[in-house]
Amino acid sequence: METRVTDNPAQSRYEIFTAVEAAVGTSTGPVAPPLRATELVGFAEYFVSGDEVAFTHTEIDPKFGGRGLGGRLARAALDAVRERGLAVLPYCSFIKDWIVRHPEYTDLVPEDRRDAFGL
Repeated sequence: METRVTDNPAQSRYEIFTAVEAAVGTSTGPVAPPLRATELVGFAEYFVSGDEVAFTHTEIDPKFGGRGLGGRLARAALDAVRERGLAVLPYCSFIKDWIVRHPEYTDLVPEDRRDAFGL
């Protein structure tokens, strides 16, 4: 499944989109090949304070559940935060649990705050 994750700072969230087929046609059938469109399927809300990004809530549309999209969103969001040189405060249980399963991301959480998040 083709996906794209973008930062939407106006809404303070990372968003994941997936490509969907959109047929163009009439009642008698398609008149052109399917178009590639995108659909918002989930987001990870955050709050930035100084050099820290606090993730507060993550959500994937239930009709897209079980496809690993939450993990793709978490990885892309955390990679973007790492690229910006910021720290992560995983108040969102999904992001925290994802970091637990991917310990290579633990270094994003300040060492003196890891115990508070169970890391």
